[in-house]
Amino acid sequence: MFKIQTLNAISPVGLNQFPSELYQVAPDIEHPDAILVRSYAMHDMPIPHSVKVIGRAGAGVNNIPIDTLTKRGIPVFNTPGANANAVRELVIAGMLIASRHICQAWQYVRQLQSRDEQLEKEIEQNKKQFAGFELMGKTLGIIGLGSVGVKVANAAIHLGMEVIGYDPAISVNRAWELSANVQQARHLEELLAKSDFISLHVPLTSDTRHMIHAARLQLMKTGAVLLNFSREGIIDNHALREAMNEKKIFSYVSDFPCAELKDHPRVISLPHLGASTKEAEENCAVMLTKQIRDFLETGAILHSANFPTVEIAKPQAGIRLSIVNANIPNMVAQISATLAKAGLNIMSLLNKSRDSIAYTLIDVQTEVSDALIQEITRIEGVVQLRKLLPL
Repeated sequence: MFKIQTLNAISPVGLNQFPSELYQVAPDIEHPDAILVRSYAMHDMPIPHSVKVIGRAGAGVNNIPIDTLTKRGIPVFNTPGANANAVRELVIAGMLIASRHICQAWQYVRQLQSRDEQLEKEIEQNKKQFAGFELMGKTLGIIGLGSVGVKVANAAIHLGMEVIGYDPAISVNRAWELSANVQQARHLEELLAKSDFISLHVPLTSDTRHMIHAARLQLMKTGAVLLNFSREGIIDNHALREAMNEKKIFSYVSDFPCAELKDHPRVISLPHLGASTKEAEENCAVMLTKQIRDFLETGAILHSANFPTVEIAKPQAGIRLSIVNANIPNMVAQISATLAKAGLNIMSLLNKSRDSIAYTLIDVQTEVSDALIQEITRIEGVVQLRKLLPL
């Protein structure tokens, strides 16, 4: 019986994919094999020794201690693309909210005290202060062409916008999905200088922190709209505030409110609504459940933030060993020699590596004793070992 602990509410549409005869799922479960999380901050949380995998129902993993878990041989899964449509729609809404002064206009109407004819007269006299501009014909610059960025780009094309994208690491699959009408920026500065709207879709890393800083803000068109539905920290908030005070930036729409900016008249802050739709939550939960099941039952890894991708079918017979070890020479040879010395024949072996760790799946035909498991575990460099039995 596998035990799954949930740190946040996860859609039952996904959790119901765990067969009750094989899995026990609860928020307060002890000695879990897996932990499922959305926004819960795990950095100061003690991770039980029983944990074999962490699953994040969403794309970002900044709330999870990746480095610590990698050293312990624990893969971290996420669900890129599962909430992409929800974010795409909110980005489009953000452009419309900013360009048509929708929030300000709504607040204006709500505070009016006049009635009937006087109300109509007052509105007609003052509505010009909310005059905006249309999206059609404007240029949208998209920084980061992953699952969300590509969807935003294609949607903007259908709205009649010009679209320019920048992503030096775009994958082949995303490039195939991208509309042929999207122009490629040769460098970030080119995109900033050409765009009326700029939408960020990159993860927060050491390379992207404060990617949009004072000098780059000055490269933007006067009156540009900046949208951040990616991560807090990518923009230098102090520099952005100065640019808005100077009226260099027309509006900032963010899904990550911060004390320094949330009350600024040119800022529209939303309470992290990007993936907050019923459909997105269900998609993330279903995708994550499949990933967790595949890993626990077969050793397969897909969409991991710290482990290599390993696609493999269920073992038809025999025993499968799942081994995490340091990515150093001679590890596979030592493990294979230990199995051979015990008289076990290897039916199949798959080895992949990523950065400092390597991951090996070995199928053998006969039972693997606990003593042999211990012997392999004692090999210097072996971090974690699991024995998978056919279900």
